[in-house]
Order: sequence, then structure tokens, then C-alpha cells
Amino acid sequence: MRPDLAACYGQERLPRYTSYPTAPHFSAAVGASTYAQWLRAIPTNATASLYLHVPFCRSMCWYCGCNTMVAKRDEPIAVYESALRCEIDMVARQIGRRLQVGHIHFGGGTPTIMAPDSFVDLVGSLRHSFFVLPSAEIAIEIDPRTLTPAMIDALGVSGVNRASLGVQSFDPRVQQAINRVQSFEQTAAATNGLRRAGVAGINFDLIYGLPHQSVASCLDTVRRALELRPDRLSVFGYAHVPSFKTHQRKIQDSALPDSLERYDQACAIADSLKEAGYVQIGLDHFALPTDPMTVAFREGRLHRNFQGYTTDANDLLIGFGASAIGQLPQGYVQNAPQVRAYEEKIAAGSLATVKGYGLTDDDRLRADIIERIMCDYGVDLDVICGRHGMGADEMLRSAPRLQSLISDGVVELNGSALAVTEHSRFLVRSVAAAFDAHLDASKQLHSRAV
Repeated sequence: MRPDLAACYGQERLPRYTSYPTAPHFSAAVGASTYAQWLRAIPTNATASLYLHVPFCRSMCWYCGCNTMVAKRDEPIAVYESALRCEIDMVARQIGRRLQVGHIHFGGGTPTIMAPDSFVDLVGSLRHSFFVLPSAEIAIEIDPRTLTPAMIDALGVSGVNRASLGVQSFDPRVQQAINRVQSFEQTAAATNGLRRAGVAGINFDLIYGLPHQSVASCLDTVRRALELRPDRLSVFGYAHVPSFKTHQRKIQDSALPDSLERYDQACAIADSLKEAGYVQIGLDHFALPTDPMTVAFREGRLHRNFQGYTTDANDLLIGFGASAIGQLPQGYVQNAPQVRAYEEKIAAGSLATVKGYGLTDDDRLRADIIERIMCDYGVDLDVICGRHGMGADEMLRSAPRLQSLISDGVVELNGSALAVTEHSRFLVRSVAAAFDAHLDASKQLHSRAV
């Protein structure tokens, strides 16, 4: 990484491009009736991924940017689970058949906040309404602080085969500052218990740019994490948006590292993980050389969706729960973000969709280009544009931001082949943004590039 480029481009607020166009461009023009039409039009040979959002935690982590709320009692969680099962049934009835499913992801919040028996029943509802392929990846996000032995057993019984554990930092001072005190022993117990239950794929989530964090504390966190040898690690930069996430106001601005310090932390973590044998994948992932994600990256089969980098190559994504987003051939849909509004719509017998976006041909072309840049650090514009009936020259003319990236050595352009230079890969979002026709209207809503 070059510090001069970090200083030049690092302050830009840019999307993470887990979709294109990004969620700020969704509107109420796409609602429940449109979603119902799109579900009924799913091709008979399509395969799907399912995402289930569980927006509850036992306490609020002050860095959190997710759609979640604190639940001290179990009753609201049980009511929400009933709504999820109803939505699953409603969506399946609109489709009219048991759609094949190759990937399931439980996100949050803390999905493992559910009672173990309820979780088993919920997975049973999915298997009843959809044909979950024997090879399907079933993944779940976990807070090790609240994971119980009974829940570990339920995950194993339900066929969960990948778990993402929130770690963030093992530095006690940082943990206090973000209201997430989590010992190494808690993380180790969760990791070992999951593996014994048959959950073979283990991911860790780390964050840099947190209050009071330093290069030394980041490296110590990596060292401790590597003792447990996770298959994958996601390394995210903390996005401080207190005007949008009001609980982040509990984090003192003066305790946050500046852009250069964030850059140094990101470099140190990446270098340490690569030295330990992990392969850097895209913007923020690292995986062991034999991991399916590494194999997909090397073979050009990596994808990117609302869960980040993925090996998921299914044709569409169906989202369940408050704020959940789905992606169908026609476009995107999103459920009501507030739990009460979501539950009321489901109780009334309606799909919970409140906004979305219908894709244009230009959107589909740019989405393909951006995905390949984010996944492969480059793209052959002739190949992608040719699939969409456009010439590469025309696309290049529509991307004026690209010229400064080329001049600054961030990008090399050889004919129609665009490649992010080795020392500039941390700016892959900046390169992808050069092809974003919707960017200027939503810049203020996104996190810094570095």
C-alpha cells in the first residue's frame, strides 16, 4: 500500500458494493405487489440463496452498524420467529413449488439468541418449504459471549456447516470503549465447541480503526486469533457514522485513529495474515489456501452479495425478516426495517416489502463490471460489455473518474483489460466507484475508502 494514495483517496466515502445500485437508491416504487409478481416469475430451473435476519442482541456494541435492537426478554424473539415462519410460508406459496436452495445464511443481530428448539424448528420450516440441496452451505453469525452448549448442539443437528464469530479486537481497552468485553477463552470455547458439533467452517470477524486501537493491539489480536486457526477472516474498517447510528455517539471522536493510523493498522493486519499463510481475497477477506473461497478466487468464480465475498453462485437471493434484502432477476426488494412494522405486515397476510429497485440494462452491465473489479482486482471490459451489447470504448467514456486513477498509478489499462495495481488493491472500492453511475447522490451515506 502507498501512503500517498491513502491520503489522496482514503477520505472518500464510498459504497462497499455488496449490490449495485446500492441500497440508498431503493424506493417505494417497488413494493409487496411487485415482489409477489417477481416471485411468481422465478424460472423453474433457478436455484436460490436464503438470508434470514434476526435483529436482536443481548447488549448493544457501540461500533455496530447493523439493524439490531437489545432484547432482554425472550418473548419478543419468539414472536419474531413466528413471523419469520409465516413469511417463509407466504413466499413459498407465491413461488408455487419447492425452489432449490444452495445456500442459507442467518445474520443479525445475533441469530443464536433464539432458543435452540426454536432454531431447529425454523430450519425445519425452511426445509419444508424449499428443497435444500444436500451440498448447501448453511452459515450463521455468532456472538461467542452468549453461545450456549445447547445452541451449539442445535446448530449441529440443523446441518449448519459454517459459522462467523464476531471477535473485532482482543484488546481490553478497545473492548471497553466499544462495549464488547469478550475474552479469548470465550472465543476459543465457542470455536472448539462448534468444531466438535460438526460445524467445520469457522470464520472470524476483525475490525480496525476502533477507539484506542493501535498497530500493536491489532497485531496482538491477529496473533491470538491465529492460535485458533480459523478458515477465513474478514477484516473491516470501522465506519463511524454517529448521525446515522446514534449509539455510536458513545464512542469519543478523539479516541479514533486518523486516516494514516487506520491505513497502518490495515497494512499490519494484512501483512501478518499473509505471513501466516492466508490468501488475501478482494477488499477485506483472508482465507486458507485450500478454502473454497480461495479456490473460487483463483478460478475467477468469486462473487459478492449482501453478506460480502462469497462462493454462492445461485441465481437469486430471498431475504426474510426485518430489513432483509432480496435480489431477483428483475431487481432488489427490501422488507420493512422496523421489527414492529415487519411483524404487522406479516400478521396482516402481506409480504413485508416496503422498497426496492428495478434494474435497467445499464445497471446490469455496471453491476457485472463492479463485481469483477471487487472480486478479481480487474476486469476485461470487452468481455463483459460484449455480453451486454455495448462496446468497451463507450463504457470507458462514461467513466471519467477512471482517468485520475490511471494517472496516479492505481489502475493500469491495457487495451480493454483493466487491472488494479498490486500496491493499490486497498483502493479497489475507488476503482469500482469509477463505474458507478449513481454515486454522487449517495456519497454521504457510505464509509471512508480506507
